[in-house]
Amino acid sequence: MNKVVKIILIFLIIDAVILLGYFYFTGRLGGKSKEHAEDVGWVTIDEYYMPKDYVEEFIKSDSSAKGLLPVEIRNFGKSTAMLRKFKGTRFAKPTEAQLKMMFKDIEDWKLVELKYKPKEDREVTQTILYIFMNGDWQVGDRGSFMQ
Repeated sequence: MNKVVKIILIFLIIDAVILLGYFYFTGRLGGKSKEHAEDVGWVTIDEYYMPKDYVEEFIKSDSSAKGLLPVEIRNFGKSTAMLRKFKGTRFAKPTEAQLKMMFKDIEDWKLVELKYKPKEDREVTQTILYIFMNGDWQVGDRGSFMQ
């Protein structure tokens, strides 16, 4: 009987390791996060693009006024994982609490990566932290993602 119990315990331990490995690698236990840059695709904003939210509308109107259309964006929204990779002129790897301390009246925020070509034909990529304060979206910080 002692030998049978050992075999059952070894079998259960192996099954537990296989199940934990499965859940880890499928992202259900903390392996992969859906908030990584690979999961968010580039969207091209041109004159005919219909914005999905106020931030995209702000980007479209601002880029149109500056003559930068078409612009490609990756909208990460309120991804805290991507916020922790952001390094700007005011912040380096900020948390939501740090945003609320810096901007007292902040109601919402979004992180957007922009890619465009100005007249010099060189590609410019920048990451912008948009904040919603006092009923208006505005630029909170500019920077890039740290690797």
